Amino acid sequence: MIHQIQQGYVKNETHNGVTTIEFFHPQSNSLPAKILGELVQEIHFAGQNDDCKLIILRSAGDRAFCAGASFDELAGITNETEGTKFFLGFANVINAIRKCPKFIIGRIQGKCVGGGVGIAAACDYSYALEGADVKLSELALGIGPFVVGPAIERKIGAAFFSQLAIDAASWYSADWAHRKGLFLELHHTSESLDESMQCLVSSLSHTSPHAIAALKKVLWQGTEHWDKLLYERAAISGKLVLSDFTKNYIKTFKEKQKG
Repeated sequence: MIHQIQQGYVKNETHNGVTTIEFFHPQSNSLPAKILGELVQEIHFAGQNDDCKLIILRSAGDRAFCAGASFDELAGITNETEGTKFFLGFANVINAIRKCPKFIIGRIQGKCVGGGVGIAAACDYSYALEGADVKLSELALGIGPFVVGPAIERKIGAAFFSQLAIDAASWYSADWAHRKGLFLELHHTSESLDESMQCLVSSLSHTSPHAIAALKKVLWQGTEHWDKLLYERAAISGKLVLSDFTKNYIKTFKEKQKG
């Protein structure tokens, strides 16, 4: 169990038709390939499980929701094939959420960076706490938010996605994200958040699963090409991550963390 905690985990629980999928990593809930792959599996399983009518996606702890890509794994990428495969991990999570016939509700309790913003955006309905600020830092790394971009742009529009993507050094407040539509509800306390979320969960758990599946398909209409699109985007990131600029950035960042 100690080893599992050190490496992070993905776990699920189902109660009264509601499946909660929780992920954790000791580095601010960052996402190495293993956790990304397990998230895809859990979302797919819950989507096909007749005992599940609704999914809640959350991360552990009361601080960061998700710090995005694992810098340890980014630093270890040595060729384009490895790079594309790593970024496909994020593409696969977004596509799993998109294709799942159940609504996926995001519980965003803390800051989101990079891929974490993309996962929050992909959720069908998202609740956030004050302090759940967002940043797309990829351009500062010499990469760019290519894989998560379509999910974020779909939620907040091209103009505000561009603002996040270009101003890669800045944090944008949870209130900003709420006003732009990234977060559909913003709460002052976790108690208020969970109370509001429970009301929606209770209502949806008594709704026809066939109606939910049909509505979800309509809400995601126009994204049917994302399997191909996100693969192409992953290949762009997989190539750029090999640049000296990115390698030096990651090295400097990791040295600062140690210091």
